[in-house]
Amino acid sequence: MPALTSEFKSGYVAIVGEPNVGKSTLLNALLGEKLSIVTAKPQTTRQRVLGIFNDERAQIVFLDTPGLIKPKYLLHAKMLEFADWALEDADLILIMTEVGKQGTLPSEVEERVLKRHADKILFAVINKVDAVYKPHVLPVMDKLIRRNQFREVIPISALKRQNLDDLLNTIIRYLPNGNPLYPTDILSEHPERFFVSEFIREKIFERFSQEVPYSTAVEIREFKERETGGAYILADIVVERPTQKAILIGKHGQSLKEVGSAAREEIERFLQRKVFLELFVKVRENWRDKEQSLRNLGYHMGKQ
Repeated sequence: MPALTSEFKSGYVAIVGEPNVGKSTLLNALLGEKLSIVTAKPQTTRQRVLGIFNDERAQIVFLDTPGLIKPKYLLHAKMLEFADWALEDADLILIMTEVGKQGTLPSEVEERVLKRHADKILFAVINKVDAVYKPHVLPVMDKLIRRNQFREVIPISALKRQNLDDLLNTIIRYLPNGNPLYPTDILSEHPERFFVSEFIREKIFERFSQEVPYSTAVEIREFKERETGGAYILADIVVERPTQKAILIGKHGQSLKEVGSAAREEIERFLQRKVFLELFVKVRENWRDKEQSLRNLGYHMGKQ
């Protein structure tokens, strides 16, 4: 990386919005690396995921957050805590929406963000503009501009990487001058085992429907280097009911094998080394509503 200048910028940028508007896709696109898991199902992200963008002009510490929802379980309340934590840290907040979902009017939960953080620099980011007729985007932008709550209103397609350079340049323009907040050669502060558990959870979301993926969590019990090379990883997939365990395992264990195979490929890509992955399924009744279970599974404030 080139030498830093006196005009170097640095700061925290939180990405918030309702489930499935493309927050994790945006983070991955901006970094050029898959850090946040992405599926077609809403509420895939459960915790704050920190990703670091570096170039000769700035260091931007992006904070991907769980989708903003009204809590139904204690887990949901914890997810909102992670989002609030990111918002408190942020120098700038990107509130993401999309034309085809809710148009221009923020939801009740998004209104809460606007009211509590009105003193922060707020951008409205309209995602998925590649999927709509272009003239439909302009009225949405106009309504958001008229709200007088956003410094900038920027249309993008995170999936197609459209207008991301403009978004980055605009973010950098608003960030304060300052030295890097993290070493410039890292992408995240999270340990490897955090990403391993997330990739396993992603494959469960991709392969199962209805309540099963939302009732699962992943706990890494062992993560060690093998003398013969590569890494050995032992993980428990936690569910709430025996019926969910049976579905995850499948006939003759086939479903669990498919999850493990797909997850191993993703983990090897990320770790850049061979992986031996063992998965087991455990039942912990109503873990989503138990404080101690959530703490044991890593759903608490603090570094992962």
